[in-house]
Amino acid sequence: MHGAFVHHGDYGERWMSSVNVRYMVDDVEAAVAFYTTHLGFTLNSNAAPAFADVMRGELRLLLSGATSSAGRPMPDGRIPGSGGWNRFQIIVDDITAEVARLRAAGVKFRNEIVRGPGGSQILALDPSGNVIELFQPR
Repeated sequence: MHGAFVHHGDYGERWMSSVNVRYMVDDVEAAVAFYTTHLGFTLNSNAAPAFADVMRGELRLLLSGATSSAGRPMPDGRIPGSGGWNRFQIIVDDITAEVARLRAAGVKFRNEIVRGPGGSQILALDPSGNVIELFQPR
């Protein structure tokens, strides 16, 4: 890995050259297993059940459980949760083969492959229902 480190007190070191995306997850260990087993991420740190982070290239995915600081209720009482529509995208060379591989491994999808003028996409779901878009450019 490369990149500059910055120390943030008790928060530890953080990659300055990476893009950080936070996902709320129901089970941190299940999320780590999903991303490292199926989508090519590597474990960066693990403080389960509250938090872990995994890396793929310049993407640092923050996996936050209900007991993490990110899981605390908002002032209006809402509780952060998983499973929305925002997502990151992984570019694949052969979307049909990738979907077949993931389905054989038990990965669930929100839809079927959609083909458009720019390419093809499908929405995979992590164990908490968070969305990952697989995209094959035209």
